Amino acid sequence: MPGEATAVIGKSVQIRGEVKGNEDLVVEGLVEGTITLSENRLTVGPNARVTANVAARDVVVQGTLQGDIHAVGRVELRSGSTMTGDIHAARLSVEDNAVFSGKVELAGTGGTEGAKSSYAAPPPASAMSTAPAGALFGTN
Repeated sequence: MPGEATAVIGKSVQIRGEVKGNEDLVVEGLVEGTITLSENRLTVGPNARVTANVAARDVVVQGTLQGDIHAVGRVELRSGSTMTGDIHAARLSVEDNAVFSGKVELAGTGGTEGAKSSYAAPPPASAMSTAPAGALFGTN
């Protein structure tokens, strides 16, 4: 909500245990355990290291997150981020140069089961065929 405060866990702060709150949270330091922000947004800053299972409305990952994410809204994996774990969300956005390893389950907000998929990084360019386009599709 506009005008609401955002809590910040600073760069030098280390938390091991359970983090719960009713406001948006930005993590710049280290958190290990669980993070629960049922109706709010979690932002993992570019230098943050989070090893936790996360439950939040929305999650933005700019740094490193290891653990599962359960979001009723959107998960964003920003450029330069590293995410290892499973994602359960209504929407997912993955920018170029984001690294993700895990499974994704997307469920729409309408209560219907959405697509289930596994993401695998594309093969390196050296593994791609160099055949002319017509040869790939049977035309010349």
